Amino acid sequence: MTETVLANARLVLPGEVVTGSLRIAGGDIAAIDTGMAVPAGALDCEGDYLAPGLIELHTDNLERHMQPRPGVKWPQKAAVIAHDAELASVGITTVFDALRVGSILSNDRSRHGKYARDLTRHILDLRSAGRLRISHFLHLRAEICSETLLEELEEFVPEDRIGILSLMDHTPGQRQFRDLSKFAEYLTGKYGMSREDIDAHFEGLYALKTRYGARHETGAVDHARRLGAVLASHDDTRSEDVETSAAHGCRLAEFPTTEEAAEACRASGIAVMMGAPNLLRGGSHSGNVGAGVLAEQGLLDILSSDYAPSALLMGAVRLGLETQDMAAGLRTVTAAPAAVAGLSDRGRIAPGLRADLVRFSLAEGLPITRAAWSRGHRVA
Repeated sequence: MTETVLANARLVLPGEVVTGSLRIAGGDIAAIDTGMAVPAGALDCEGDYLAPGLIELHTDNLERHMQPRPGVKWPQKAAVIAHDAELASVGITTVFDALRVGSILSNDRSRHGKYARDLTRHILDLRSAGRLRISHFLHLRAEICSETLLEELEEFVPEDRIGILSLMDHTPGQRQFRDLSKFAEYLTGKYGMSREDIDAHFEGLYALKTRYGARHETGAVDHARRLGAVLASHDDTRSEDVETSAAHGCRLAEFPTTEEAAEACRASGIAVMMGAPNLLRGGSHSGNVGAGVLAEQGLLDILSSDYAPSALLMGAVRLGLETQDMAAGLRTVTAAPAAVAGLSDRGRIAPGLRADLVRFSLAEGLPITRAAWSRGHRVA
């Protein structure tokens, strides 16, 4: 059995940071020792941090690789491979790739065509062939305001590694986009929509919510149970929204938009996830509550890189430095997401767990990824 020893590292353990070494055997962490000694044949980490590999529960990064510019469609397998390599390079060793399900087919100008089933097949094929560097699960973003949500969900089976299903309701004037001007600004910036296009888009979403909203929400919850997926809410705003989420059985709240909603999540035992870009930028691009505000109130459990993979480690380190507790900062991207996703084999440095690891140093408060391992194999 091949063994690897990583020595003279600042090990980020669940509750503390200690100088020591760890031994990897058979893809798992075999042993941990303290001290600065570097045994013969060991890799000297030179005092760098050595943390569990990061766990990303929600990222739109794959979609960015699929369409690197407006109107440009990239081959899906090539997009998956590039996305996988990018995540490995910033220390992410487990990802729940967020794929939209629910399309709008009756509107020729719609930018919401069907793609999730084909992309899932490519991800699973590449995984089976051993072509991917890190561990991939799927996160289905169930678009309530669509025409084909339930039909698309029917195409998935439990064997598809669907780890999370989130309820996405983008009806204008509520949740993420309570401020219609912010929604219009987003659509103009991302899709180049004119004012006429935006007005038509809003009217179409209102009509879809009226026609399909209740049936789609109930059906998506049922499919999450069928697939064995963790159910997540998205952009809860009022305590009433959280009551509905709790009644559905949600275990994760993605990006609650107010302190009121975050407090209600805490009272209901629902983990709160916020965007690392929100934390790093000092606020939400949609004008909603800042991740930093929730962190100060003790209402932030998990960070997500959302649209910027490098933000995940940066955000966790920022929390660690600000609280002078690096172990707590890193828990938001390791142990906490592992727990909510039901992954008991990773997310902590402990004997018997997967040797998913990231080595990083700090320069002016910013993390520099030096190396990453997935199941003991160096992937970056």
